[in-house]
Amino acid sequence: MPEITGKSWIMVAALGLIWGGTFLFMEIALRGITPFWLAAARIAFATLLMLAFWAFRGFRLFAQPVGNIDLIRLVMIGVLSSAVPYMLLSWGQQYVTSGFAGVSMAAVALLVLPLAHFLVPGERLTLRRIAGFVIGFLGVVVLIGGQAFETTGETLESFGRLACLGAASCYALSSVQTRLLPQVDPIGLNTVTLLIGGVIVFAAALSIEGAPPEIDRNTLYVLGFLGLIPTAGASLLRVLVIRTAGPVFMTLVNYQVPVWSVVLGALILSEPLPPSLMSALALILCGVGLSQYGALSRLFRRV
Repeated sequence: MPEITGKSWIMVAALGLIWGGTFLFMEIALRGITPFWLAAARIAFATLLMLAFWAFRGFRLFAQPVGNIDLIRLVMIGVLSSAVPYMLLSWGQQYVTSGFAGVSMAAVALLVLPLAHFLVPGERLTLRRIAGFVIGFLGVVVLIGGQAFETTGETLESFGRLACLGAASCYALSSVQTRLLPQVDPIGLNTVTLLIGGVIVFAAALSIEGAPPEIDRNTLYVLGFLGLIPTAGASLLRVLVIRTAGPVFMTLVNYQVPVWSVVLGALILSEPLPPSLMSALALILCGVGLSQYGALSRLFRRV
């Protein structure tokens, strides 16, 4: 059974802030490196860091011997949590609006609901939970505005949209599979899945974009930051949240990311705040409160 505590809420809030600010740093990094090599560099930095931590812990992974199905599940998580969605988004965002990509990521929450209902004990679908997640999703749509469903006129736009939705499906599937693993060391799990994803992304970058480009010192610093905080640190937090509080609770992050992206863009890049921000935020908070009413009630009773 998932156990949602105050620490769970803090970790989810931290993930929303971290991933919401990632777009700013990716925009800076893309001035000095190509998209697929950006993804490969992020995972490479993160994997090296996590390997050091994992070595310090004695390369612990599973608490007891496991069967082939758990090893297959581990490989699936590595493929679905980073490698495939990174590549799908890198390709798909060439042909769709950023608004549609944002809505696609918010849809992860809606995709996880039926998967968790059938596959994860204790994650039953209820009318209140469905209503809460739908209201939160509508809040993201309101925040992004009309550009969410505008057409780019690109010939491959339909395939680009399918790629974005495919990436969202990968995140949903990997969250559920992570929860279904037997007792496992979170640092070991995070390291192994990053390593699997890194190998795939590196091979894709090499075959699609050729040899890695030369990069300047500033780009290297940004890549180091992206590898350390939004990739290594955030992916470890993601594993901890899913393993303790469950994949459905983890999807609350997807409603926060667009909000933080807009707010940080205004604070750091002086971008205008959309007039819909407060109404969107109200919808998102109502959705979170409705879908997590039980967890919030237990939390405030403890306080």
